[in-house]
Amino acid sequence: MSLTPKPQGVKYELHTLPVDSKAVTDGDTITVHVVTADHPGSLNVPQEVQRTAADRAEALMTKNYQRADELQKIILDAGFRQVTDSRGGQVLMKKYRIRLRGIDAPETSMPYGREAKEELTMLVQGKRLKISVYGNDRYSRLVGDVDCNGVFVQEHMLKKGLAWHYIAYDQRPELARWENQAKASQIGLWSLPNPDKPWEWRKEKRIRNSRQGKISRGFQLI
Repeated sequence: MSLTPKPQGVKYELHTLPVDSKAVTDGDTITVHVVTADHPGSLNVPQEVQRTAADRAEALMTKNYQRADELQKIILDAGFRQVTDSRGGQVLMKKYRIRLRGIDAPETSMPYGREAKEELTMLVQGKRLKISVYGNDRYSRLVGDVDCNGVFVQEHMLKKGLAWHYIAYDQRPELARWENQAKASQIGLWSLPNPDKPWEWRKEKRIRNSRQGKISRGFQLI
């Protein structure tokens, strides 16, 4: 399985550090870290962060660890982190949450939600990923295609029957084809007679929570 040619709409690519096993939120969301110096044209590092990182590197060289910790906090508050690379130098990295474009995996509490998370974790943990970024979603996550050592992650999850084709946001025919292959094989969530669609499940949950909130407020007014 390999990533298809870059589709229209891709704004830039990110190349991540090895993914931690705890970085997978569910079957369609991953937290990654990238070295800012590797993406000079894509990542905008504020000058204040750059100056603070330089000051911290100097503090470490002079073994002023208290000052280095204070400066690291400033860097962290800005959404970055400074770490030591394999050569002993200091590099600046940034954390991103990635939403896999075009698929919707079951929520963790849904049938096959845990299996989807475990499968994605096994696939990406310890690996460096290439992410083709399309933009941001309403939760400030980057939406993108994810390549893991030549494996197109969305294709992998669809063929395993551990995600739906999220057709409302991505109409690529290959995604529908891979979903249909899993359906025909009745694997993963398609082994169920009538699996719940994650987007409908979330909508119903929001409605229930809203009703419960109104009832609770009503009791408070009595």
